[in-house]
Amino acid sequence: MLRSCAFALTVWSGAVSQAAPRYTEVTREAGIDFVHHNGAGGRKYVIETVGPGCAFFDYDGDGHLDIYLIDGAQVPGTQLPEQPMHRLYHNQANGHFEDVTAATGVGNTGYGMGCAAADYDNDGDQDLFVSNFGPDALYRNEGGRFTEVAARAGVSDTLWSSSCAFADVDNDGLLDLYVANYHDFSYANHKVCAEGGSGLQLYCGPESFDGVRDFLYHNEGDGTFEDVTVQVGLFNTTGKELGVVFGDVDRDGDQDLYLANDKTANLLYLNDGKGHFEEVGLLAGVAYNGDGKVSAGMGVDMGDYDDDGWMDLFVTNFQWETNTLYRNNGDGTFVDQTYDANLGKDSIPYLKWGTRIFDFDNDGDRDIFVASGHLESDVEKYENTTFPQLNQLFVNDGKNRFELERQVAGTGLAVKKVSRGAAFGDYDDDGDVDILVANCADTPDLLRNDGGDENNYLRVKLQGTRSNRDGIGGIVEVFSGDLYQLDLVRSGASYLSQSDLRLSFGLGHRIAVDRLKVTWPSGLVEEVKDVPINRDLTLIEGSN
Repeated sequence: MLRSCAFALTVWSGAVSQAAPRYTEVTREAGIDFVHHNGAGGRKYVIETVGPGCAFFDYDGDGHLDIYLIDGAQVPGTQLPEQPMHRLYHNQANGHFEDVTAATGVGNTGYGMGCAAADYDNDGDQDLFVSNFGPDALYRNEGGRFTEVAARAGVSDTLWSSSCAFADVDNDGLLDLYVANYHDFSYANHKVCAEGGSGLQLYCGPESFDGVRDFLYHNEGDGTFEDVTVQVGLFNTTGKELGVVFGDVDRDGDQDLYLANDKTANLLYLNDGKGHFEEVGLLAGVAYNGDGKVSAGMGVDMGDYDDDGWMDLFVTNFQWETNTLYRNNGDGTFVDQTYDANLGKDSIPYLKWGTRIFDFDNDGDRDIFVASGHLESDVEKYENTTFPQLNQLFVNDGKNRFELERQVAGTGLAVKKVSRGAAFGDYDDDGDVDILVANCADTPDLLRNDGGDENNYLRVKLQGTRSNRDGIGGIVEVFSGDLYQLDLVRSGASYLSQSDLRLSFGLGHRIAVDRLKVTWPSGLVEEVKDVPINRDLTLIEGSN
């Protein structure tokens, strides 16, 4: 049934925006002094070139997004001057961040890959899961300081974990945890691979190793998780998973799962409503691209780019392959819309990773960001490309076709690095979405959105009561005059990274939101009418 919904407003009072949106690289200015270490010493261990990820999340509940950055570690045959460590930076709410790693206890020293943040114990603060090459880590938030509980909680698997995500797969109000694993590489089974023409040693591709299983951990509600992968139909060893995203692709009220695989077919698992899954990727048209070919899937996102009320899928792929945009037909099938949406040609020369479907300029339609960077440091010697690469922003023209935003010298889109993970959120609270990019063996890039707040917006935070506290899996629909938009709260997605759980809706020059509809994971549907704009709106499930 429909119910009125109580809400809390946070009024934003920001600076005057620039005339045109642009991204400005402000990492050093913001006080972030992190450098990623991959440990590379010339032996070409595959792990050296696949990470890292990053996160925007509010660890202390002060309303401002903090930053978590994943580091690597030493590998056999190398010696680093100091122990690499994942680091947490606290947002000071003045454009600056402070390193609080030691004070908060999240300085993991494993060979890191990715992370996901969510309130898995429903106690009102954000917990943190870290995927590693080796034992994974789960940090339970205890009011701003964390305790590592992975072994006690039953989630300290030692396979090569890649992307991860929280989702309530059985709608019991508790967040479960999915951890994707890449393949069975180890230092012991390391192989030497070479480029045929030049004879240069390369990082071995996924075909050189066997696939391994993933894990779905069911939240038992007592601080522990149970491995239910086999029981719920998610066990497989054929995929080599790098990208993970949950969402309700068929609008039947439960969380489905899509996996981007490297040189094996992508997998779409439909949830039967009771937490059991059936794989339908081939039948649905999302296992291969429109030519029927397998791609080297890296990052993934789910979003309604064409505003038809159905969640579409976007996958980033290897160099000399396009990215793939799968449009949801609303009947259980998808169609490869990559070239029709003008997303094909410009993506071919890049090796693509982290991504997001979002509205960078708040004009009311959703754009797409892609982080790029090659695998091989000496690729220029045998191929017409470069190791560091430009990231890409594809701007929606309002008619569901995209144009590449051309890089302008001095802007954040002109930065050329070996990029991997990307997280998205409004860290400076000015109303537009900023981007955090994690780079391999380099400094990260904090890209501040300057001017995206020229248009109006609404930002929505869900707080579950019957549903999980974060409202992950909740769907929000916004009606503003002739504009209709839909988005869902999702953990994970992108590549190895966690974005802000709040949902941002650009409104262009529209001056009101006529109606806002929330479909909670519990099944409750609520509406709010005549919603003020240019605000943060917190919706509490079941409030009047």
